[in-house]
Amino acid sequence: MEQPNQTPAGACCPGAGTLPGNCAPLAFPYIPMQEPNPPRFSRAEALQAGTLFPGLDLPFKAAIQAKTKLANTALVELMALDFAIKELNLYLDTHAGDQEVLQLYWSYIKLAKEGREKYEKMYGPLTSTDLTPEDGYAWLKDPWPWDVGGND
Repeated sequence: MEQPNQTPAGACCPGAGTLPGNCAPLAFPYIPMQEPNPPRFSRAEALQAGTLFPGLDLPFKAAIQAKTKLANTALVELMALDFAIKELNLYLDTHAGDQEVLQLYWSYIKLAKEGREKYEKMYGPLTSTDLTPEDGYAWLKDPWPWDVGGND
């Protein structure tokens, strides 16, 4: 019979999580602080690494990175730009005064907008929200945007 204020046999104590057959402390996240103007990967390297900043590239990502070699296509370039824009956005949330990164952020947004317009002119809309009333609702018709020339 269990006594009050005691942990039942086989259960973890408070503040510990369970692993198969064992107890372990719960994980505590570590978030490294970035200095102003940190070094940056190229857009393609960042998309592959999962971060724009080499200082945040964690070693356990190596196995995933080896499996995600992406061809250099128009669609992958847009994905890389969008990824870099989001990373810069997150960085600017905590480093709003970094003018160099702010200028890079705006230049990437401009490149992404121009690239998306060029891509959509050649291959059609990328998302259903890119449709116009003149297009009608043709989003679900084949081929999908990534099935045509954008991945050549």
